[in-house]
Amino acid sequence: METHRQMTDEALVSRFANGDNQAFDILLNRHKNRVYTYILLIVRNRDLAEDVFQETFMKAIVTIKQGRYVDSGKFYAWVTRIAHNLIIDIFRKERNENTISNDEFEDVDLFNNPKFSDENVEDRLVKNQVMKDVSSLVRMLPDSQKEVVVLRYYKNLSFKDIADQTGVSINTALGRMRYAVLNMRRMAEGKDLVLSF
Repeated sequence: METHRQMTDEALVSRFANGDNQAFDILLNRHKNRVYTYILLIVRNRDLAEDVFQETFMKAIVTIKQGRYVDSGKFYAWVTRIAHNLIIDIFRKERNENTISNDEFEDVDLFNNPKFSDENVEDRLVKNQVMKDVSSLVRMLPDSQKEVVVLRYYKNLSFKDIADQTGVSINTALGRMRYAVLNMRRMAEGKDLVLSF
């Protein structure tokens, strides 16, 4: 562990990409305070900041494991950019949700009428199959990982709430989610499942 602490960010990223999970724990501990503070200063809401923080590092994990990390020597800048992009997406979504409302039109509701939706029967079938596949993969996870996935994605809890509810640290909850994602990806590849729609 001491040798890990003395490594550069790039060396740790490389070690993590090659299966050394301790290396990512060091990266997380090294940068978590600065990244969280950056997010909190922008969103000004602790719950939202925690969610963005957690999503940022989940995205970082997936990107590194997929071999798509390319910003050599600039891990902190790279992870901060991920957080920044997630924040922009949240603000865009909020703005779009508040832009159009046709609730005052009682006779005809063109915007919320399913008949005018872009989703067709084939899209719905694919989406339903993907959701069934994901559910079956979640059921195959070890109990501790399954619990975190269910609480996060099915019950919409923040990682702080998950940590409180399961009696573990936030880092442990994040770690369990990381392993769950990796396990689900491995199982999906083994079964030739396509988990996108």
